[in-house]
Amino acid sequence: MTATGLVLHARSRAVPQTVATLVATALLAVWAAHALDTHLDPERRVPVVALAPLIASAAIGTGLHSASDELDRTEVRPWWHRRAAHLSALTALAAALLPLAVLTEAQTFGPLAMIRNVLGCTGLTAAAAVVLGARLCWLPVFAYVSAVYLGVSGLPGGSLPAWAWLLQPAAGGTAWTTAAVLFLAGAAAYTVRGARAAP
Repeated sequence: MTATGLVLHARSRAVPQTVATLVATALLAVWAAHALDTHLDPERRVPVVALAPLIASAAIGTGLHSASDELDRTEVRPWWHRRAAHLSALTALAAALLPLAVLTEAQTFGPLAMIRNVLGCTGLTAAAAVVLGARLCWLPVFAYVSAVYLGVSGLPGGSLPAWAWLLQPAAGGTAWTTAAVLFLAGAAAYTVRGARAAP
């Protein structure tokens, strides 16, 4: 693909807008972490570590659409590698930017937890794009994050269940496994199938 083709491809997938949204999300997360004084209490990072990946994954997901789905499918060269590169590059950017909000000493909900949540949320979003389409792919992830955030507050103290991987401390091995599986499954489904065409 030529340089002009790459630019057109990026513009058709709203890559400039997505990158701008990811940068704005990172800045908002840095501000929120500072405003909540998360360096004093790691538990105050939970809203930042949960909501920033949600916003980032929603931004990534809405850019997974294709304005010319039928034309893309008739292309001589397969599109799977372009889809994989697109999703991987934006996920890597989000995983590099968002941890800047939680770099202080306490590591309970530090950079590793943020990266894990970016991967898990983006995987869920990519899978939802295959099933629902890019325009609605943020909705299941929003519902999930909201349910976990509200549901965990009602649980008694102690270890969190596997479905609450999003809010587990960074060292939780089960949470990392769950997030990695979600990302790999969602990315594989999107790479192979692409986002569902808009009705």
